[in-house]
Amino acid sequence: MRNLELPGRSSVMSPNGMAATSHPLSTQVAIDVLKAGGNALDGAIAACAVQCVVEPGSTGIGGDCFALYAPEGKNNVIAYNGSGRAPAAATLEKLAELGVSKLEQTSVHSVIIPGAIDAWAQLNADHGKMPLAELLQPAIDYARNGYPISQRVHFDMTRRKIHLQSDDNLAAIFLKDGDVPGLGSLHKNPGLANALEIIAKKGRKSFYEGELAREMVETLQAKGGLHTLQDFAEAKGTYESTITTEFRGNIIHECPPQGQGIIALLMLNMMRDVDVDPDMLGADRIHWELETCRRGYAARSKYLADPAQVDVAVEEMLSQAYANQLRDDIDPAIARHPEDALNLKPHNDTVYISVVDKDRNACSFINTVFDTFGTGITTPNSSIVFTNRGQGFVLEAGHPNCIAPRKRPLHTIIPGMVEKDGRIIMSFGVMGGEYQAMGHLQFLTRVFDYGLDVQAAMDAPRFMVNPFTGNVEIEGPVPDAVVEELKSRGHTISRPEKPIGGSQAIAIDWDNGVLTGGSDPRKDGCAIGY
Repeated sequence: MRNLELPGRSSVMSPNGMAATSHPLSTQVAIDVLKAGGNALDGAIAACAVQCVVEPGSTGIGGDCFALYAPEGKNNVIAYNGSGRAPAAATLEKLAELGVSKLEQTSVHSVIIPGAIDAWAQLNADHGKMPLAELLQPAIDYARNGYPISQRVHFDMTRRKIHLQSDDNLAAIFLKDGDVPGLGSLHKNPGLANALEIIAKKGRKSFYEGELAREMVETLQAKGGLHTLQDFAEAKGTYESTITTEFRGNIIHECPPQGQGIIALLMLNMMRDVDVDPDMLGADRIHWELETCRRGYAARSKYLADPAQVDVAVEEMLSQAYANQLRDDIDPAIARHPEDALNLKPHNDTVYISVVDKDRNACSFINTVFDTFGTGITTPNSSIVFTNRGQGFVLEAGHPNCIAPRKRPLHTIIPGMVEKDGRIIMSFGVMGGEYQAMGHLQFLTRVFDYGLDVQAAMDAPRFMVNPFTGNVEIEGPVPDAVVEELKSRGHTISRPEKPIGGSQAIAIDWDNGVLTGGSDPRKDGCAIGY
């Protein structure tokens, strides 16, 4: 139990249904849907649509979506990959011909075909109880009539003010007289309201084959994009089987590659036999987690790609033998690159939403435009901001994750679920781009190794190794003496420019019939139950 004399928030408990999101308006809409007879998936979709309006830097209908859904909380978890693909014309040779040597955030070549609307429509049709048109109404209302700019949204807008100026259509929506909307001011997005209304009235087809598709293609082609109407018409997400590992007597479910859920499972396997240091924020424990992170992400960069186009050694990467190989390479006193230990043996800004309903249907749902406000490229009439997820590709011939026609890039967003005794006992997720796999490791170890409740586990300080530079970011609450000790072991450390990630979780107590939820203090959101 937390110290009630200190600032903070308690876990939320309720007997019926619960939602946890990174924005209070989104959480409330999910609860409204549950009370109106919708199920957990309906609530998640409605909440996500609202977040596309009220958290526009973090997510949008021009991005991607992944979901895990457990009907009645059973362990036959449904996974949906609603991530987009590169255009059919996007070859390494074509990009070289165009002089593209690097995929930049604002480049039109970083735009993949958005997969979120397909995911919403397909999941709703197959597993929802309320019509999609009804679920989109709260988002339409907030977009047309206005929503207040909240603290974290204002923070993100202010940080990315220059990026908001990168596209005239984007600037017209989110800047007034060259500045971001004031904290608490009412902001409207009528173009997005119109787009959502078209989808509500005409369905998925309007986005991928109708008037919205035509506007998106025209916008992208005007900037030199290789995207075509055929690319949009052929866009389709996929149902997939989850991948799992055992950790502390629980089964952890993740979406399979090309998402980095496999890296979260690999790192959990690496930590399985590491002694649980009594000091969760001591130098020894943090060193182990950082070196685990260093090796997990190095494996990600080397092997993770779209399994529809390349062979991804999933079984080998999830084997305890490979986890032990990486763990045994860790020196408890010195930080160092894993180097040859990575080799497999020859045997060959985002929003996260958790909703559980009265029938214990559980939904773990995540939606993104990748970086804050994605590429910035925005349609002029419908205000659709495009993802820059194509930056997940590499431009290196022969690399598993090299860009190719209709290929999905390496993806960072990963919803999660925890199973015990054949039933789901937790729906959880972590936001924060590259941090997410490390975030799953930290959240789960804090719950299952250190006995923290879901809120306390996400309140605790975070740290990770930047997978591109090898440098370490550690949040301020970690004591300076610990930071200095880690530096002496060879870690290059800095404080992060912004809070590391965000998270939500809902735990299910089947014996007592109680739901317990938490929402990350690094965001504006909350958990609400009834």
